[in-house]
Amino acid sequence: MYEKYESPLCSRYASAEMMRLFSHRTRIETWRRLWTELARAEHDLGLPVTVEQVAALASKIEEIDFDLAAKREREVRHDVMAHVYAYGVAAPEAAGIIHLGATSCYVTDNADLILYRSALRLVRTALLQIAANLAAFAERFRATPTLGYTHYQPAQPVTVGKRATLWMQDILSDVEELDQVLGAIRFLGCRGATGTEASLLDLFQGDGEKVDELNRRLAAAFDFDACFAVCGQTYPRKLDSRILNVLSSIAQSCCRMATDIRLLQHDRQLEEPFEEHQIGSSAMPYKRNPMRCERICSLSRYLIADAANASAVASTQWLERTLDDSADRRISMPEGFLCADAILRLAQNVTAGLRVNEKIVEKTLMEYLPFLATENLMMEAVRRGGNRQELHEVIRRCSMEATQRMKNGEDCDLISRLANVGVFGMTEAELRAVLNPQDYIGRCAEQVDAFLQKYRAAYGTAGVQNREINV
Repeated sequence: MYEKYESPLCSRYASAEMMRLFSHRTRIETWRRLWTELARAEHDLGLPVTVEQVAALASKIEEIDFDLAAKREREVRHDVMAHVYAYGVAAPEAAGIIHLGATSCYVTDNADLILYRSALRLVRTALLQIAANLAAFAERFRATPTLGYTHYQPAQPVTVGKRATLWMQDILSDVEELDQVLGAIRFLGCRGATGTEASLLDLFQGDGEKVDELNRRLAAAFDFDACFAVCGQTYPRKLDSRILNVLSSIAQSCCRMATDIRLLQHDRQLEEPFEEHQIGSSAMPYKRNPMRCERICSLSRYLIADAANASAVASTQWLERTLDDSADRRISMPEGFLCADAILRLAQNVTAGLRVNEKIVEKTLMEYLPFLATENLMMEAVRRGGNRQELHEVIRRCSMEATQRMKNGEDCDLISRLANVGVFGMTEAELRAVLNPQDYIGRCAEQVDAFLQKYRAAYGTAGVQNREINV
């Protein structure tokens, strides 16, 4: 195994569940389920397929001779027909009716639709877990003041919890988009070489209602409400574009959150989880690098770029069918899901164990709060009879002097400077009394409460547990 390339998505990042879903075994077992249900529907609708043949196919779904199929594919250069052959060897009494009336896309495309739907549901569960983690975090720190930033420069205070709702809102918008994509998935059914159902119409001797009933039965067998209204040989590749676009959107949300955490960890305000024996750097033992968030950002770049594959495929389909989508889709679609899965596992881990260094948060805020409070100080001085323009100039001059002092590595002395000038008509103690962080966070706590109330009304907490994900 060490002599062959292996995708890091499998060896390092994705979950066993997602890898199993896109494994070769799961895919071929799904093909066999599709062949079995096709035979069952054909029997029920009067075609020459016996109960015994259907039972033989059903009993051999998991008994796959992959070596035999690979050998056959080397001979015939066709993967579907190689597995038709191997299935026939496993169930010889049904060999003659396997794939009756179908094209390759009956199994390949319908299997993809089944797998993608299952994968999107796994992604949805992970997104809701992240949202639940962030909801608990936001509620805990709903009223904890922290320095706000615009342009990554100090700005009006917010709260730690309010900032988390910004990340959470992005995640929930991804859930909404994902639900729209899930709602758009239809079954392909058995539609023929160009989507006309001509082969089935011939088998059913011109009875179009039986063709429709066959496709209704096939869709229902795999828990689909309906088939696509019209199609060529394949299902519309526009769906693939929508799927990878929503996965890209998820990557964007997670990358934005991870980037914020990386910036705040640089300032020691927040920290992602760090295990007892974890090594931060091979050269610098003291390092505590935000490697999980860095990995989220790194994988997100790959997934955002991967979405371009489906857009290119959807925009270059020829008429009823072209095969230049196949090799691309074999790579881009499964790897898109594996990458999204890896990102979400990391995001679950980070959001479940995110640490707030409250003393640092407070210290950072208090260092800048005197500057942020100057407007309030000026208004209070005006109420006490001061001249607004004179006060403005004093604040400007003292602020520049205090800033220069800080640039020289000294503490901020703005309040002392303002008190010493004397034009405010306030003692230093009275000036400092204005520096209550809670007075500068606006409606943050109220906004967190309102946001979480809407979130819980929409999603509740059923089935979502705050659990640790090892990555």
